Amino acid sequence: MIRALLAPLLVLAVSCSHDAEPPAATGAAGGYVECVVPRMELCTREYLPVCALRDLGIRCVTQPCDSWEIRTFANACTACADGAVYGWRPGECEEEGVVHGE
Repeated sequence: MIRALLAPLLVLAVSCSHDAEPPAATGAAGGYVECVVPRMELCTREYLPVCALRDLGIRCVTQPCDSWEIRTFANACTACADGAVYGWRPGECEEEGVVHGE
């Protein structure tokens, strides 16, 4: 009985996890603060812009592969509330768009 109740939760937890590492050029070495789990469900509406690294969910067989994007969010909380965001760094993104994955 308990297994039947926990199975959907396990599927949900796995589906929200990242199955690819961020590109090395923009990963932790690029100054991104990794989002913590569990993620926030409610955020304040303050404007302290952050540049976030977001997984597009695309997995390619050939390289280069456009599987990540950088995008400006209103604040760190709203960035990390998006389950596809790996991490963020302070300030608006200088250039927004797709980043090649490895």
